[in-house]
Amino acid sequence: MNRIANKLHYIQNRMEKACIAAGRQFNEVTLLAVSKKHPPEKITMLYGLGVSNFGENQLSEALLKQKELEHLHLQWHFIGAIQSNKTRDIAGNFQWVQSVDREKILRRLARQRPASSGPLNICLQVNIDVEPQKAGATVEEVLRLATLAEGLDNIKLRGLMAIPRLTDDPRQQHDSFRKVYCLFEELKKSGHDVDTLSMGMSADLEIAIAEGSTMVRIGTDLMGSREI
Repeated sequence: MNRIANKLHYIQNRMEKACIAAGRQFNEVTLLAVSKKHPPEKITMLYGLGVSNFGENQLSEALLKQKELEHLHLQWHFIGAIQSNKTRDIAGNFQWVQSVDREKILRRLARQRPASSGPLNICLQVNIDVEPQKAGATVEEVLRLATLAEGLDNIKLRGLMAIPRLTDDPRQQHDSFRKVYCLFEELKKSGHDVDTLSMGMSADLEIAIAEGSTMVRIGTDLMGSREI
């Protein structure tokens, strides 16, 4: 417990300093613990320390954890690539899906979300640097998907998720994150009721927060080495 508590304190301290530097409040940025390949015991420890949002990208692994931890009040985020044959289980077992990047998946999630579960929170994944090896919609596709999402039942468009280019150049990092933020603001100006900008991980959370991120996704630096 002490080890994971220390890691959490380290990440929260970095987030707080980044918020201060950006002139923002610490409570403006949510910590999403990326718990893929980590056992339920670690999730339980973090929950006891006040963390309630957890991200998974392997459906079968996530479903097992959800079953074991159903007594906890957790917010489960699906953050991986989505196959069409997995949408029913994703729609029925997660509170958030952050990796929607095409119309077919969006429509299936909306259709397969149980009405009794309330709206499914959706982030559209944007491939902001148009990298061929990465998933995500183009800027133009995001604008179209956002309009579509607003007209579908059982889902709630919350905002954007992005994984900008991997680079050690802070200027390029700032530029990529700023482009995502500008797209986020464009959605707002177009009348979309969005409030979530999920961008930034362990290596670049300070830059992401400086450029407007409202949710950072932290894995190894918080959870430790993967165990499963």
